[in-house]
Amino acid sequence: MMYVFLWLYMVVPALATSPITVAICIIAEKILSSASSVYYPGQQQYDKDINHWTISAAQNSVCSVEPGRIEDVSLLIKLLGLTRTPFAVKSGGHTANLGFSSTPGVQISLSRFRDISYNAKDKTATFGAGLVWDDVYAALAPYNVSLNGARVPGIGVGGFTLGGGYSYRTNQFGLAIDTVVSYKLVKPNGDIVSVTQASDPELFFGLKGGFNNFGIVTQFTLRAFPQGAVWGGVITYSSANVNQVLNALATFSAKATDPKAALVSNTLSVPGQFQIIVTLFYDAPSAPKGIFDDFLAIPSLSTDLSTRSMLSLIKAGGGFDGLRATSHVTPNAFYTPAMLNAIWNQTLYWGAHLPAAANPIVTYAIEPFLPSAFTRATSDSAYLSAKSRAQHLNPTGMVFAYTADPAQAAKYEPIFKAAIRESAAFLTQAAERSGQPSDAVVYPNYAIFDTPLTDIYGDNLPRLVKLKKRVDPFNVMGLAGGWKI
Repeated sequence: MMYVFLWLYMVVPALATSPITVAICIIAEKILSSASSVYYPGQQQYDKDINHWTISAAQNSVCSVEPGRIEDVSLLIKLLGLTRTPFAVKSGGHTANLGFSSTPGVQISLSRFRDISYNAKDKTATFGAGLVWDDVYAALAPYNVSLNGARVPGIGVGGFTLGGGYSYRTNQFGLAIDTVVSYKLVKPNGDIVSVTQASDPELFFGLKGGFNNFGIVTQFTLRAFPQGAVWGGVITYSSANVNQVLNALATFSAKATDPKAALVSNTLSVPGQFQIIVTLFYDAPSAPKGIFDDFLAIPSLSTDLSTRSMLSLIKAGGGFDGLRATSHVTPNAFYTPAMLNAIWNQTLYWGAHLPAAANPIVTYAIEPFLPSAFTRATSDSAYLSAKSRAQHLNPTGMVFAYTADPAQAAKYEPIFKAAIRESAAFLTQAAERSGQPSDAVVYPNYAIFDTPLTDIYGDNLPRLVKLKKRVDPFNVMGLAGGWKI
């Protein structure tokens, strides 16, 4: 079989849709164990494997592969690397960037890596890369523990944890990458290793924000923290009360000190109306008086606040599943009144200026964290160098979505991408006028696909380039999409 691999490698460079890729799929069927499966267009499981939360991020692959054993992932990455076959690795598929976890080549779905276990002695949880955070919260609830996971439903654990990971408990425990104990990694050469701070500190650093540049992670072990009932939920306000809400956000951002308190606020434009939505969180069955009083005093369109489980709170949020969407981000060191007004005005402007026939939906996520949240790391991380952590950078995410007829998608997509880039640039300039450093890095899990790597990794980039040359000298992972070092 190795001679076949070598012949294919010499004869055929990277060709995603040629008959050679079909041959690679057939070879995969032959060499992988019975724990794994290969699917083709027309099969129901194939459709699930290539599905993404936004339809504009999905692609039709030649085949999809669901490896069921880590040894099969090793065989698969060797096959794809030797034949130079383009591929993609999908955990939950919650990216707005086409080609980041989709491909016209071979789609790898990690959906069969779904084991979850809790180690009470070490206070750690180990879980497979094929899960979404809803699954993890549900499985750990009986142990009264939880992890620093996603804040909305349907988020895959893989991209979230490899890209940084902001949580409702980031103020208490840092980002998801700050709580990682170990990664189970299939290296680009097929070697299977457990990566810890002790075993390979430089690779451990690279995986904390370096995505799939260093191989395929099939399992994570994170520190777990006590978790009981929480208090919170969603409040929706009309545009008539927006000034009061923005003032409350500015006050909370500037004066909040309780690490158990957190919130996310979304400005929202949908055809015919503008709103502002605030999701409140307090890590206890009730919130102390004074924490969220400013928000509770403002007249609202609807309120859903209660003592509930973490999973219930997560499911109270929503998303843009099934739409076409593009996302981007601007870092904010300070949510000043001027900055918050700029975000709201951008919501109004783009809600009115994007093509009405596309039924545009525009939202900006205001995410204030305490400065102390960025000091929780116990070792270096690829995303957020020591310099960036000292700058206290809150990621203001933005999503421009639309529901136009699919036949019109090609016409509208470049318009929406140009608009979101323009908006991000405008808000970045506004942030810098408020005193934010001009070299503030952006959050890669929100950033648009062609964001320069220097804007993501800053002064960490040379170190990551050196690590990439050591771990992946033949650039096997360059055959996959995503942020490519």
